[in-house]
Amino acid sequence: MTHLADQIILLLAALLLIAVLSTKFSTRFGMPALVLFIAAGMVLSHFIYFNNASLTQIAGIFALVVILFEGGMQTSMKDIRPILKPALSLATLGVLLTAVIVGVFAKFILGVPWAESFLFGAIVGSTDAAAVFSVLGGKNIDKRLTSTLEAESGSNDPMAVFLTVSLIEWVQHPDTAVLRLVLSFFWEMGVGLLVGIIIGKLAVYLINRINLDSTGLYPVMAVGFAVLTYGVSAMVHSSGLLAVYVMGLVLGNSELMYHRTIMNFSHGFAWMMQIAMFILLGMLVFPQELAAVAWQGLLLSVILMALARPLGVFLSLLLSRFSFREKTLISWAGLRGAVPIVLATYPLLAGLPHGRLFFNVVFFVVLTSAVIQGTTISPLASRLRLVGREQASQPSLMELVALGKTDSEFNHIGIDRQMAISGMQIAEIGLPDDILFTAIIRNKTIVTPHGSTVIEPGDTVYVLSPKSKREEMRAIFRSGLGRAAETDIPTV
Repeated sequence: MTHLADQIILLLAALLLIAVLSTKFSTRFGMPALVLFIAAGMVLSHFIYFNNASLTQIAGIFALVVILFEGGMQTSMKDIRPILKPALSLATLGVLLTAVIVGVFAKFILGVPWAESFLFGAIVGSTDAAAVFSVLGGKNIDKRLTSTLEAESGSNDPMAVFLTVSLIEWVQHPDTAVLRLVLSFFWEMGVGLLVGIIIGKLAVYLINRINLDSTGLYPVMAVGFAVLTYGVSAMVHSSGLLAVYVMGLVLGNSELMYHRTIMNFSHGFAWMMQIAMFILLGMLVFPQELAAVAWQGLLLSVILMALARPLGVFLSLLLSRFSFREKTLISWAGLRGAVPIVLATYPLLAGLPHGRLFFNVVFFVVLTSAVIQGTTISPLASRLRLVGREQASQPSLMELVALGKTDSEFNHIGIDRQMAISGMQIAEIGLPDDILFTAIIRNKTIVTPHGSTVIEPGDTVYVLSPKSKREEMRAIFRSGLGRAAETDIPTV
């Protein structure tokens, strides 16, 4: 038994390393890494028999909690505020329209009742945050478009989950009142939003004020709050995924102790959960069953990519200011990933007659979407002339790092041209005696601060100051022509 355990551990280690190294391959070809992780799971299924949909669903939901939390943490409210309305329209009306259109075709292609055909449409109706973040992360596509796609993918999962659960209930209980389902939608979204904001604010307050013995515990605490957010939301029958994303937004856009440390941990943990989730999902699939639904899966995938998604996007963005070219790219960049596959386990566990058929077809649709759309987003963006716009060289940031149980802290602050001290010598700033510039990072080199050192745009200044003088320290870096400027420095 011990020998078998050692072999399994060795196999998992090899899979983990191969998965990490494969991301270089996926980045080069623009293909979401999830395809390679799923393939690894399908290969592994030849050696280890796995058919536990319940465990896969639990692991998938936990992974989505971590992924959405990390996605919310790295989303800047400054970037999404101008595109919030179209993103929400895509996340709600766009998902609904896509689900209805796919459902109509699924009725005839899969030969299932209407209620179940719309259930299939709901399962594949949402885009996937992990896939969209991984594909768009390294592309020089217009920031307004990437922000829209990321905000949509981070916020449309709750709509897909609601539609899926509601339609399963409708299939099992055809006499369910439609009005009750509509009221349930507003309850889930409204309460989920409220829970995310409240626990997010609570997490910021506690993280900034508690003194833990190890700095490594702060990221664990943040992830713990994310899981708590989902749990509390589920207990009050609201949207846990929406609550987690909003909670991540609150943390990511607040002045937070150990902000960069929490971000780095969350980013690595999200990758870890993606790898584990997709490998498990790959193990749950039997390749011979995929071959049996190949033509249905391919036809529905083409309908989803070429008809349903574009119609959903163009109709939901009818009143937006996006151009035809921009809407075309948004349509094509609606990648499917883990969310549809995880949602496909719902009818499987509910014991619906076509549960296994749905899971296999959804799996096929996700794979073709990831391979075809994932590899062609960048070339299409170039052809539509939506790439190559100048990106900001370095965002302003403030990173607070407390020094144990002392009353001092380090601040890492990015300098931009609008800050009052940009272009000034340190001696001219007039720093208080207990606020000290300890180092400056400039062009990947460390500059030792002296009185004659000039603060330049793009610098990252490390500041040591008492916690009690945090606002006084921040006032030094405010934007504007002088210290009295009211605009505060942005935080990341």
